[in-house]
Amino acid sequence: MARRPLPRLPISATDRIARTRELARTAADNATDVLHPLITISRGLRLLAAAGLRKWADTPKERRGPTLFLAAVCVLGVGLAPYGPLLALITLMGVAAWRGRERTPARTGPTEAETTRLQALYDALVPYFSVPEDPSPLFAHGGEWAKTFSDHRFDGGGRLTRLRVTYPAYFTDGEAEARARIEQLLHAKSGRGREYLFDWDEEGNQLLMSVLSPLPTTVAAQRFVTAPGELVLGFTDPGAVQRTVPVVDGEETRDAPPVVWRTGPRSTEPHLLAVGHPGSGTTSLLRSIALQALTQGDVLIVEGSGTGEYACLTGRTGVLAVECGLAGALASLEWAAHETERRLITANRARQAGHPAPEDTRRPLYVLVDRPSVFSHLAAADGRTDPQQLLQVPLRHGRAVHVTVVVADQFDSLEFLSETVRTHTRARAVLGPATPAQVESVLGAPPHTTPTSEVPPGRGYARMGTGGVLRLQVPATPDPYDDATSEAHRQAVLELLPERQIAPDERRAEDERRAADPRTEPVAEPLTDPLPEPLVEPLAEPLPEPAPEPAASARPRPATTPVPAEG
Repeated sequence: MARRPLPRLPISATDRIARTRELARTAADNATDVLHPLITISRGLRLLAAAGLRKWADTPKERRGPTLFLAAVCVLGVGLAPYGPLLALITLMGVAAWRGRERTPARTGPTEAETTRLQALYDALVPYFSVPEDPSPLFAHGGEWAKTFSDHRFDGGGRLTRLRVTYPAYFTDGEAEARARIEQLLHAKSGRGREYLFDWDEEGNQLLMSVLSPLPTTVAAQRFVTAPGELVLGFTDPGAVQRTVPVVDGEETRDAPPVVWRTGPRSTEPHLLAVGHPGSGTTSLLRSIALQALTQGDVLIVEGSGTGEYACLTGRTGVLAVECGLAGALASLEWAAHETERRLITANRARQAGHPAPEDTRRPLYVLVDRPSVFSHLAAADGRTDPQQLLQVPLRHGRAVHVTVVVADQFDSLEFLSETVRTHTRARAVLGPATPAQVESVLGAPPHTTPTSEVPPGRGYARMGTGGVLRLQVPATPDPYDDATSEAHRQAVLELLPERQIAPDERRAEDERRAADPRTEPVAEPLTDPLPEPLVEPLAEPLPEPAPEPAASARPRPATTPVPAEG
C-alpha cells in the first residue's frame, strides 16, 4: 500500500520576505562581528588620511617643500632600519585602530524623565496659549511639545534651567497680568526656591526662561575704585551694567559688576532710600556707605533702633556725630538743616561776586538716618518736632551744596515715612525676602526676576531713578564689635575705619595702652578747626528767609567736633 505524503502548510509571500530579511540580518551581524577589526582599522585610516589632508592644506606653500623633504628622509630612514617597515606598519595599524574605535555617542536629546517634564509643562500652558477659534493652535490638548519648546537645558537633578517658549501671536504679552500668570506657572512647574529671569520678545513671540546663579556673598567691605561722588551699593549680574571694578574675593582678585550710586550736584538721584525686613542688611548697607563716604567728606549718623550698630564709627575722623537718642537726633538734624542753608547762602554769595564756591561748601556731607519712624513716634508722644520735618531742607536743596541724605527703614514702617522723604529719595534699594508687590511699591517697578523666600543678608534689588531694576548683593560690612562676626570680616571693616580722635589729656594713657599691647589700633590727633557756622549774615539782596537760629543749648553736640554757637 503506497504512503501518502504529509500535507504542506502554505507559505505566503510575506512570510518568505520576512524570513529572507531575518536571514540577511543574521548574516550581516555575523559578518560585522568577524570583520569588526578590519572595519575599525579602515575607519581609523580614513580619519588619519583626512587629518593629514587638512594639515597639508593648512601648511603655507613656502613650507611644503621642506616638509616633503623631511617626510622623505623619515621614510628612507625607516626603510633602511632593521625591521623598520614592519614596525612602521604595526605602529600605523595600532594608531588607526585607536582612532577608529567606537565611541559612546553624546546624548543630544532629553531623557525620558525630561521629556515627561516638558510634556507636563506643555499641557499646563495649553489653557493660557490657546483659543477655540484658532484653526491650527500651537498649544492643544494632546499636542507635542517639540514644536513650541526649544533651547531646553536641565541640571543634575532633572529640573529645567533654561527654556525657550514660542507662543501664539494673539497672546496678550503686552499686559502685565497676563505675563505674570505665565511667569508664575513656569516658576511653579520648573521648581521653586530658585530665581528665574523671564525675557519676553514681543516681536518674535518668544519667551526665554533662565535660572540665575546666586550672587556671591564672599565680597567683604574694601576700598573700591570709583570716581569722586560715586558709592558702590553692591554688585549685580554680569552684563547688567557697563562697567566692572576689581574686588578682592577671598584669596583672589577678580572683576565684578558694581551697582554705582552717583551723588553730588550732577546726580539725578542725590538721595537714597533703603527698605527691608529685620535682618535683611539695610544697616550693613548704611555702614558700607559710611565707610566709603568717609574717604570723600563728613558723615552724620542718626540711629533710631538704638542697638549701637554704628558704635565702631564713634569718635572717628570725619564722623561728626553718632546719635541714638531723640534729643541728640533732633539737634543733629537741625544742625544739618542749618548747615545746608549756610552752604546755600555762602555759595550764592560767591556766585554773585563772580568767585568759585568756597571749599567748605564743596566738601561732601552725608546724613545717614536709620529708622526715622522710631524717632517720629517718640517725638509725637513727647510733643516735639518730627525729625523727618528737619530733613526737608537737606532733601530739597542738599544736592546743590553736596549734602546727601540716606534713609533706611522697614516695610512695616513705610506708612510713617513723610511725603518729602518718599518724593526726594529717587535712588531706592529693597533688601531681604519680599513679594513682587512689596518690591514694586518701593522701587516703582516690578522686579525682573522671581524673588525667593530665603535670601542671605544684603540680597535684594536696586533702582536708580527711572532706570532698570537690578539685582543687588551688598558687600559684607558687619559690626566689628559683634561677637557673631567672623574674624576676616571684622578685620576688613577695622582696616577701613579712620583713625580715632581723642582729647589731648587722654593721649598719654592711650600711648601707655599701645605700649603694653601693640595690637591696639592707632588714634589720630583731635581736630582743632571747628566746622563753619551754619548761618551767615543775610545778603543785601532779598533772599528766602532761613529758619530761625536755635538756642545754643539746643545745638547738636557731635561726638568729635562740636558745632560752635553764634556769638
